[in-house]
Amino acid sequence: MALKVKIERPATRRGWKPIVIRTTLAVIAAGTLVFFAVFGFYYFRYGSIVDERLKHPVFATTAKIYAAPREVRIGQKLNEPEIVNELRQAGYTPENDSKPSPLGTFGESSDSVAVHPGPQSYHAPDSATIRFSDGVVSALVDDKGQALSSYELEPLLITGLSEDTNRTKRRLLTFDEIPSNLVNAVLAIEDRRFFDHGGVNYFSIMSWGYHDLIGDRKHKGGASTLTMQLAKLLFLSDNGTIKYKLIQIMVAFHLEHHFDKKQIFEMYANQINLGQQGSFAIDGFGEAAQAYFGKDVKQLDLAQCAMLAGIIQRPNYFNPYRHAERTMERRNLVLDSMVETGAITKDQAEAAKAESLKVSPQSVDASDAPYFVDLVHEQLNQKLGDRDFNREGLHIYTSLDPDLQRAATWAVDNTMHVVDEQVDKLYARHHKNEKAEGGVPTYPQVALVALNPHTGQVLALVGGRSYGMSQLNHAVANRPTGSIFKPFVYASAFNTSIDGTMLPGHDELFSPITILNDEQTTYDVGTQEYTPHNDGDKYYGDVTARFALQMSLNNATIGLASLVGFDKVAALARSAGVKSVRATPAMAIGAYSATPMEMAGAYTIFANGGLHLDPWMVASVRTPSGDVIEDYSPTSKQLLDPRVAYLTTNLMQNVIASGTGNEVRRRGFMAPAAGKTGTSHDAWFAGYTSNLLCVVWVGNDDYTDIKIEGAHAAAPIWAEFMKKAIQLPQYSDTHDFNVPSGVQMVQVDKISNLPTDGTCSGETYTAAFLDGTVPTETCSHPNPPDKRNFLQKIFGLGDKKPGT
Repeated sequence: MALKVKIERPATRRGWKPIVIRTTLAVIAAGTLVFFAVFGFYYFRYGSIVDERLKHPVFATTAKIYAAPREVRIGQKLNEPEIVNELRQAGYTPENDSKPSPLGTFGESSDSVAVHPGPQSYHAPDSATIRFSDGVVSALVDDKGQALSSYELEPLLITGLSEDTNRTKRRLLTFDEIPSNLVNAVLAIEDRRFFDHGGVNYFSIMSWGYHDLIGDRKHKGGASTLTMQLAKLLFLSDNGTIKYKLIQIMVAFHLEHHFDKKQIFEMYANQINLGQQGSFAIDGFGEAAQAYFGKDVKQLDLAQCAMLAGIIQRPNYFNPYRHAERTMERRNLVLDSMVETGAITKDQAEAAKAESLKVSPQSVDASDAPYFVDLVHEQLNQKLGDRDFNREGLHIYTSLDPDLQRAATWAVDNTMHVVDEQVDKLYARHHKNEKAEGGVPTYPQVALVALNPHTGQVLALVGGRSYGMSQLNHAVANRPTGSIFKPFVYASAFNTSIDGTMLPGHDELFSPITILNDEQTTYDVGTQEYTPHNDGDKYYGDVTARFALQMSLNNATIGLASLVGFDKVAALARSAGVKSVRATPAMAIGAYSATPMEMAGAYTIFANGGLHLDPWMVASVRTPSGDVIEDYSPTSKQLLDPRVAYLTTNLMQNVIASGTGNEVRRRGFMAPAAGKTGTSHDAWFAGYTSNLLCVVWVGNDDYTDIKIEGAHAAAPIWAEFMKKAIQLPQYSDTHDFNVPSGVQMVQVDKISNLPTDGTCSGETYTAAFLDGTVPTETCSHPNPPDKRNFLQKIFGLGDKKPGT
């Protein structure tokens, strides 16, 4: 019997499919497992990083620097809108606002503004009403109806101290403080579904991944929601890889888990970089509103909100100062996007498009006074020691006048070209070969310090040509003072008259017409000889003291200092803050160094009736709630008799009227003023009016000679600054210097340099004399009746020397 055996054939056609399917599923499962394992690992890893980061405040609190309060006085050219605008900038809210500001509130009508300081105000909570008529302040009354002579407004915020070594500054905002137009503009151009998604736009991510795979760099960008952008800003550095994008997504998930949408937008609004100004990063909309428009963010209009939203994408590319047209195109694109989202109407968009950019003049000095702020920072370190004033968010009230700071910055920016042109000419004359080979000259640096001469308050300060280029503050750099030191010699000479002491070789007390010798003289200084030169080696022989200072004659001034005593001149200068001087002949013409700030302080003795005031910048340090930590008072000391201060001032008035300082008159500054030029290796001008003192320095960082006189390098800047200053209401009331009791103003004949008696037909000038020093001779009777005794007449004693 045959046995049949059935043999199974292996599956060759149908059986491989289940294996492939199972293998594929296994690979997918494994891949999914790996993906979730990796995702989980990074999710929890970055979750712990986010948690650790969020244990501390997202943004470091910074100390706030405030300007000096504006003083409102009757008669000032101010109107109601200007006062209201300043109160709004200071943080005040209208009386009927649902959320009154703790700083204060205000009420307004067509001809008055009522100011009500709040519990956090710099001032005591004393209200006042400011009334206006025909564009000027007509009345000031307190809350009891009593008349006031003046009233101070709330100090304006200048800036916050830099948070870090990257020189980041920001003005923190809450979501409710951000204008709705700005919120809608950002959403329209950056993330329209922000309030709907969970932190990630998956369709955009898929598009990003596709373009990344095919290497399409042109269309790869985007895909980031506001939450993902915030993740990048706070936690990550973008390297463009898929791994980076996945990590960004995970951090975004964590942010969405920790915060609601308003909080996320608020952090984004405070963190986003919106450009650069000088060496400072502009971070956040609060800082950007001030940097670009000079406004509080709440004051921005629709077009300005759209511009800020537009530059988020590429702040440097859409820089409104460098690329106005492309910035405007971007702004208009944002406005169109807002129409598409229904945030605004087409008519509103078209009206906003018709506006210019309206950015404020670009000047980091004007808006932030960075050299000033740096000095304040240094002083805080000295005054508060190791205290973390930045983290505490302290409020620092300073001396700065923002209006005057803008004037100072403008004067420097718009006048240094006068100096540069002279440098170019000198370089072309002395370096013909180098210039032909493409050589360039070294352009000098500059400093300007402006004080209130009666308080010592530093009102404005410029420490260099460009803070972005160099943070070296030349306002506090020691330089040889040159001839702006000479008034200390003449003041010391007037001191001898106050004491009733005659100078050696003179038989009358020192006065403006005292005769000095301006011939080249050699002095023994230790084991060496010192032979000073006049400018241009020009010597005048016998001259009056008034003429010697008028023409800044070196030899005549050193000769006077030797008669007074070099030690007495040095003692006066040191007491006024010029600490480096030594009792040598070269001292008299400014061979020793001082800073522009020190020289401004030293000149207060002339501008302030002999009372010296140390320049000061910090008035008060307070907590954010307004509690006083420390108030600071300026130090002062009477160094000169008021009569001596005025007599020296009168000599310096002549310097501006007829001498080396006349350049300021040629440049159109005509207000009553006194001043002195200075030229060493550097150029100086120091001068003052009845209410403002300013010192300007120009020189090279490498100490080489700029070879330009102070009259042509520093005086033009001084003149342009002072012209701007007296146009401001607070400095417009300049007047003649007050003549103190004990000083006589006398008409003097120019030819004989003797008082006129009405019979001389020559030209005259007015000079100030201390009582008892006016000559008894006159221009027509140069020799008085001879009152000498018999022996004096025989031996020729007591003969009078003729004036020249």
